[in-house]
Amino acid sequence: MSELTHFNSDGNAHMVDVGDKAVTRRVAIAEGRIRMQPETLQRIVAGGHKKGDVLGVARIAGIMAAKKTADLIPLCHPLALSRVDIDLVPEEADSAVSCTVTVETAGQTGVEMEALTAVQVTLLTIYDMCKAVDRGMEMGEVRLLEKRGGKSGHWRR
Repeated sequence: MSELTHFNSDGNAHMVDVGDKAVTRRVAIAEGRIRMQPETLQRIVAGGHKKGDVLGVARIAGIMAAKKTADLIPLCHPLALSRVDIDLVPEEADSAVSCTVTVETAGQTGVEMEALTAVQVTLLTIYDMCKAVDRGMEMGEVRLLEKRGGKSGHWRR
């Protein structure tokens, strides 16, 4: 297993120096789910929510979160993202919405944190918009599915 890279030789936290790393195409895919009451999911799917298009607003929030990851996670590098794609799928059988995020850039460091942050904020936005009718929603199963690019190559769950 590799060493923790966010600590220097003295054990102090630091931002990893990526200056000598090659610029490569970087891709990360992450997912998560939010479970809710069947009636809540029906409102979301039917578009009958008082606050408007829940999934559309959540998608925009997730894209914004991916772009702001370096402002939220202290040692992340700010990245120029070339793509953030958020796929939201209502799952009637489980009374849930699944969220899959794909983030891409051409850079010197990966976009795993951007993908994971986007998933979390997308799910939180769904919760925020629906909490008045369903405070018992549960978010979970947030995980990295795949990453490509860079020296470490391709990794898939």
